[in-house]
Amino acid sequence: MAKRRTQKNRGRKGSASLVFERRNYVLLLAGLAVVVLGYVMMRMENEVDGFISLYVAPLLILGGYLEIIYAILWRPRDEGQRAGSQQ
Repeated sequence: MAKRRTQKNRGRKGSASLVFERRNYVLLLAGLAVVVLGYVMMRMENEVDGFISLYVAPLLILGGYLEIIYAILWRPRDEGQRAGSQQ
């Protein structure tokens, strides 16, 4: 049974690629930077009823988390799909 698994995986070994590409990491770091900026802005104002603490910083934090989710889910199109969609 173990031999079947190794023989099955040999064909995949040559075409192994990373899950994330460079664009995924750039988007992930950008989202993380926006989240950190939102928390820093919330802390800098240091008021409970301030405009930045109530409106701007939470929107930045939410946008940063959405960017992180997008960075995780983003996947490039396959070459076969690109050729088929252009015709």
